[in-house]
Amino acid sequence: MKKLQNSLYVTRQGAYIHKERETIVIEQERKKLMQVPIHSISGVFCFGNVLVSPALMGFCGEKGVNLAFFTEYGRFYGRLQGEKSGNVLLRRAQYHADDVHVLEIARSCVAAKLVGARNVLLRHKRNHGSEETVEQAIKRLASSVRLARSVDNLDSLRGIEGDGAATYFSVFEKLINEKLRIDFPFAGRNRRPPRDPVNALLSFVYSILGQDIGAALNGVGLDPQIGFLHADRPGRDSLAQDLLEEFRPWLADRLVLSLINRRQLKASDFIEESSGAVRLSAEGRKQLLVAYQERKQQEITHPFLKEKVPIGIVPHIQAMLLARHLRGDLKRYPPCVLR
Repeated sequence: MKKLQNSLYVTRQGAYIHKERETIVIEQERKKLMQVPIHSISGVFCFGNVLVSPALMGFCGEKGVNLAFFTEYGRFYGRLQGEKSGNVLLRRAQYHADDVHVLEIARSCVAAKLVGARNVLLRHKRNHGSEETVEQAIKRLASSVRLARSVDNLDSLRGIEGDGAATYFSVFEKLINEKLRIDFPFAGRNRRPPRDPVNALLSFVYSILGQDIGAALNGVGLDPQIGFLHADRPGRDSLAQDLLEEFRPWLADRLVLSLINRRQLKASDFIEESSGAVRLSAEGRKQLLVAYQERKQQEITHPFLKEKVPIGIVPHIQAMLLARHLRGDLKRYPPCVLR
């Protein structure tokens, strides 16, 4: 089992990252801010104006450390990857999966997302009582789950997933403390760019979580760009987006709701630009990334392995289980769904 390693998030604008022997050094204006051994890092994530030396790029590739670049909004730019790892027969099985396997894996991803979304609403109901709109959404999501598990083509499955997401996000604002909705209004999902603080948070967390999943897929030898649910598109890690679906509700969405409802983030942690785009401030990004790292350290009981594991290694476990399924060692791919 892959040992949990830390990810390094560099959000300070104007920072310079370089290699010093077997360590990664972060400087700003020639002042050393941090120095960490590379063996303790699984990924380096750079946001905005961050300069990386060519020597460190090569070093990360050699050591298998994921090096990814984002805008200040958290929108993904690109990733540096070293030599391909894993068994070529595994990638061949991925590339040549037949329609039955493709649909089966896609159904698992969508059903897991819809079950997870329903569980988020059920959790709210248990903690805060029943509301008619939330109750209706819970029932509609249960129906969507049944349809997703029995649908016989990808186009219909994508339609079911879209309808389920619309149902879920139609009541998402109800999950935000009523006193905080003035500062954190939510009228539905929007992106590229996000136009309110809640969407800015969701997009940012989905982006960094997707990179963690992409790195995990690379680690077992799968190709993150060849997906089953999401159509292949240049520049998109479609398989990482497939697996991201099962993580969105219980990890990303609940983290965003916690940051808002616990008042860990305030309206002042967001910047609205003249274009209408909303982004996190430097301090807001710092708060979010610290919370995300802390969440990754928490332990859960994995529903398939029945073992306690840190959340940070769950993407690696899911990548391993998917690889085992494609090799024929597992009859079905078991997504990770938590209550």
